[in-house]
Amino acid sequence: MSETTVVRASSLPARLTRLYGGLALYGLGIGLQVESGLGNDPWDVFHQGVGIRVGVSIGTVIIGVGALVMLLWIPLKQRPGLGTISNVVFLGLFADGAIFLLPTPAHLAFQALYVALGVVAIALATVLYIGAGLGPGPRDGIMTGLVRLGLSVRLGRFLIEVTVLAAGWLLGGTVGVGTLVFALAIGPLTQLFTRWFPLAPAGPR
Repeated sequence: MSETTVVRASSLPARLTRLYGGLALYGLGIGLQVESGLGNDPWDVFHQGVGIRVGVSIGTVIIGVGALVMLLWIPLKQRPGLGTISNVVFLGLFADGAIFLLPTPAHLAFQALYVALGVVAIALATVLYIGAGLGPGPRDGIMTGLVRLGLSVRLGRFLIEVTVLAAGWLLGGTVGVGTLVFALAIGPLTQLFTRWFPLAPAGPR
């Protein structure tokens, strides 16, 4: 990568584009998985389950849970950034917008395509918005906070996602083959996209 490319990648406008483009793409990925009907990622199983019980949209729950999760940052001594606040405010809006605009597929082949596109979108979106260097999302911050307390990344992520998945399933969220595909594919895909979209240097938070 040339020096000019590095400078452009780390400039504030480029980082803001990565942040908000990533959040919009993440919302699209959520919408694709939800509309597929084949199973959501663990957090969105939980968000959907809460939404069903409370009678609100999944995007509303994403915003509310994001705000509540940030409270857990206090004992974990995590500091939010612009990316963190933007995640709380915009991700749910983008997800609701995608669910509203996307047609619900009636054929299994199109449902499977929605799952595949959704997982790819979420993996790329994660690299974009976290790679902007403007602060992790509230749910990501819980994992990094647990790592600071001594847990491994793998164990911290496992404990969090198993807990929210089980809770979401009990509340009525959709668990299925799409959930399994997400669990198996999200790590390798995220690693792949990290090679194509290098992380921007951390800046003002």
